[in-house]
Amino acid sequence: MNKFSFLYLIIITICFSACNPNRSQEGTNSSSINNSDSAYIEIKYAQGFKVTYLDNYKLVDIQDPQGESETIYRYALVNRGQSHERIPQDYTIIETPVRSLICMTTLQLSNFIKLGVLDKVVGMTSTNFLFNEEMKERIKTGKASQIGIEGNFDKEIIMALDPDVVLVSPFKRGGYEVIKDLNIPLITFLGYKETSSLGQAEWLKFVGMLLGTEEQANHKFVEIEKKYNELKALSESVTNKPIVLSGEMRSGNWYVVGGKSYLAEQFRDAGAEYFLKDNQETGGVNLDFESVYSQGANADFWRLLVSHTGDYSYEVLKASDARYADFKAFKEKKVVYCNLRQKPFYENAPVEPEVVLADLIKAFHPELLPDHKPVYYELLK
Repeated sequence: MNKFSFLYLIIITICFSACNPNRSQEGTNSSSINNSDSAYIEIKYAQGFKVTYLDNYKLVDIQDPQGESETIYRYALVNRGQSHERIPQDYTIIETPVRSLICMTTLQLSNFIKLGVLDKVVGMTSTNFLFNEEMKERIKTGKASQIGIEGNFDKEIIMALDPDVVLVSPFKRGGYEVIKDLNIPLITFLGYKETSSLGQAEWLKFVGMLLGTEEQANHKFVEIEKKYNELKALSESVTNKPIVLSGEMRSGNWYVVGGKSYLAEQFRDAGAEYFLKDNQETGGVNLDFESVYSQGANADFWRLLVSHTGDYSYEVLKASDARYADFKAFKEKKVVYCNLRQKPFYENAPVEPEVVLADLIKAFHPELLPDHKPVYYELLK
């Protein structure tokens, strides 16, 4: 190469570099940020929140993923001690990393268990069916406290805890006015309303942003996603897809979730079909017994979440309603159940969808996972 060609190459390189400066965070949505930076959050499945990276803060918009409410909850996550200038006025400012917080549900708590950051949780509601030993010990030793139940919070305890934020579920019973008076930021957490299993688990990333542990949250989610999709691919090979009934009679109604819910998706991913697969609802549906019987009496399997003291059995199930014995799944002993009094389903399952999926595949297609030992769901004996 002669000296003129070499000089020309240098000039071209400089011009190219000038036209392609390093990426700017200003106005950049998380989905377009360089994925090689493991501290950035990219949303792939969750529909309930989105993230926008700006100068020295992040804007997070949270909205009901099931579309039952159009309210948007807006938060600006700012590094502790940095300027609050230029933040839009309709965003609640949250200084991060959050040092302490209160969880209102075990579904929220599951994210902190998964990330190993229970030391940040200083308060929670009822602990009647709390399984996690670390959280039990924190409450026993006074490092965390019970704050009452939704609609009946203990204002004095909350004031004494002095948390940075409180995670709330605005579509539940509430009673948050008491907390609002304390000027503690309330952060809406809607992971439980996601319509996909991986979407629900992806709220780990939101918790990671609050605590400044984005890299850890990203790593955990990648592991979950990989295992889940591997199991999903495994079940896609089946040709026989059993029909699955879900729910039971409560207070005169049979409560089920719709055909577009995360549970219906789990059944599909496990190589089965939901008995209401043509239903378009993403949330809960109340049906009378006759409606369920006409559509689900011949279902191959019956999935149940029960809260029963002692051993559960077909006799116990029949005793709650004699009509249950008429269902095909009852007659053929294909009830798939989880006893909430014996297993930490709500504490762990939201962030372990791959484990739940393995349980369901084991029940529906045991030949696919011969060595899997059920963790949450198992066939009722």
